[in-house]
Amino acid sequence: MFDKVLIANRGEIALRIHRACREMGIATVAVHSTADSEAMHVRLADETVCIGPPEAGRSYLNVPAIISAAEVAGADAIHPGYGFLSENARFASIVEEHGIAFIGPRPEHIRAMGDKVAAKATMRDLGVPVVPGSDGAVDTVEEARAVAGDIGFPVLIKASAGGGGRGMKVVEEPADMDRAFRVARGEARAAFGDESVYIEKFVAAPRHVEVQVMADTHGNVAHLGERDCSLQRRHQKVLEEAPSPHLSAAERDEIGRRVTDAIRRLGYRGAGTVEFLHADGAFHFIEMNTRLQVEHPVTEMITGIDIVEEQIRVAAGQPLGFRQDDIGFAGHAMECRINAEDPWTFAPAPGTITDYHPPGGPGVRVDSGAYAGYRVPPHYDSLVAKLVVRGATREGCLARLRRALEEYVIGGIRTTIPLHRALTDDDGFVSGDYDIHWLEGFIERRAECRA
Repeated sequence: MFDKVLIANRGEIALRIHRACREMGIATVAVHSTADSEAMHVRLADETVCIGPPEAGRSYLNVPAIISAAEVAGADAIHPGYGFLSENARFASIVEEHGIAFIGPRPEHIRAMGDKVAAKATMRDLGVPVVPGSDGAVDTVEEARAVAGDIGFPVLIKASAGGGGRGMKVVEEPADMDRAFRVARGEARAAFGDESVYIEKFVAAPRHVEVQVMADTHGNVAHLGERDCSLQRRHQKVLEEAPSPHLSAAERDEIGRRVTDAIRRLGYRGAGTVEFLHADGAFHFIEMNTRLQVEHPVTEMITGIDIVEEQIRVAAGQPLGFRQDDIGFAGHAMECRINAEDPWTFAPAPGTITDYHPPGGPGVRVDSGAYAGYRVPPHYDSLVAKLVVRGATREGCLARLRRALEEYVIGGIRTTIPLHRALTDDDGFVSGDYDIHWLEGFIERRAECRA
């Protein structure tokens, strides 16, 4: 097992990794920017190294600074968390070239799944159902029209190197193709330095369902069930739950089996998430995230498995601490992403937290580095906390979530807590009858009511 792990991230995920390491008897090194010198994970880590100014490109994305910090501190492993460098194959390679373990998948798998076109082709060849579309990148608008003609409108143009909705355009009819193709390529080039795009059939009202997988280097592969991440705004997740209220046990078993078979044949290592659109009883693969997900706690709450600990065990060459037959799903869990944002416009709202009181009680978990007096910096993602609850049933989980949201006090800044309170009281969400477009309509209706 590792003696010392450097945490190449910040905020609540850095604190989450520190806690897992501490319970495993592993020392931690926190790297941080000057803006995060008072962050909770920095306060608690065994060692700290300042790696640059607030700008992410000069600190948390500064590969030479992170590698230097690891060498100076004598860390034998680096955990990248999520975001930043977590899905950067070159970073993973550099880490391993320096004789340091990368707590994540092999670089070749990060690279393969980071190219959305290659990932789709790979998964199709491994027996995973995919969305109909182009076999690879389309270079001209004429090619795009031809593919759309074959699969039928509406279609979706997507950046090959993309994510988070950037470089993504829906095309309803042929007349819209020219402009949408140009705009998608321009956005892809600006966001990812790669203008290549591909075409998929647009699935009108799907749910976003993702399957959590774990694999070690001893041939053991298991899935930990699915999460429903359909509550999104501009392709950004807002609230997640597990299991999905939309899937049957038979569907869960079938997609779990197909995914684990594919991951085993791929020779994958560590944690990963295989994401699908689900509509009319059919699954359509969209991408694989080769990292820990923000919403991993809902899976931990219903399985009792510490995913971060398992990541560390696998990276150290140890086998998974469980097999597929050991996994049971107990109850229902939900996670609210509490952001420092206006709850209705989603405009960033950084500032100093004057009062802080997280909720507690059975089945309630708060992942956060926030505290009274903490200043939420304007330089990074606005996530302040993740409120996660579990109940014996979905109804019980909802009741507990409402209570926890009522207790949660974050003073001095605006947060998305009022949005989550409104969601948990809405009949559409309570019924579980929603898709990936539902939240946008909910917010529009609330805006009309406030007007």
